[in-house]
Amino acid sequence: MSVNIDMENFSDKKNLRRRTLNTLKSAVTALKQITNSELEELGEQLPRYRPDSIAALRRATRFTEPELKRLYRGFKAECPTGVVKEDTFKIIYAQFFPQGANTAQYAHYVFNTLDQDRSGLLSFEEFVMGLSILSRGTLEEKLRWTFSLYDINGDGCITKEEMTEIVTAIYDLMGKIVEPMVDDEVVREKVERLFQKMDLNRDGVLTLDEFLDCCLRDEEISRSMGVFDSNF
Repeated sequence: MSVNIDMENFSDKKNLRRRTLNTLKSAVTALKQITNSELEELGEQLPRYRPDSIAALRRATRFTEPELKRLYRGFKAECPTGVVKEDTFKIIYAQFFPQGANTAQYAHYVFNTLDQDRSGLLSFEEFVMGLSILSRGTLEEKLRWTFSLYDINGDGCITKEEMTEIVTAIYDLMGKIVEPMVDDEVVREKVERLFQKMDLNRDGVLTLDEFLDCCLRDEEISRSMGVFDSNF
């Protein structure tokens, strides 16, 4: 379920959003191998958790009934109780990145963004709603999701400290494989450049409006978001 902080070069290899979506798409591709005879109805009772009806999820997402069934079957295969703890999520997430990549910290931020009720458990609804936005949402919906990823404490603003944490996690995830000499100063300079571009009123924090305004005016970002279109 994979979304790059680097708004200056959104189509570059280290584009975080693209990597996040490629991760999610890899998971969905694996789920597509399940035959129709193996699919289970969403109404089946789970030991600890029962998801909403398929009709409700179809209305809340951009997935069809067969797609939701495939996703649910794969989700339950990995998580028989119907929910995912963060430790399990990190293990699954790590499988889609090169060996040796440090995925733990970034996976933590993705988990928290998907875990809308901050319960510490990721339900099927939360997973599939996040996937629906990232794979089939509008450009603005995807950017809003990304903003919530950067807004670590959920207060409605992105600080330089929060962005530094995310950028550091990105380099730990993939960047250092490509740029092994990256250090704290490189990260600091990248964050400063981003704030210069996005912090329109120069108050030291990024609001959602500032974030959206900058991204939506950037044609390169808009074009790059097209790679998230998905046909399962």
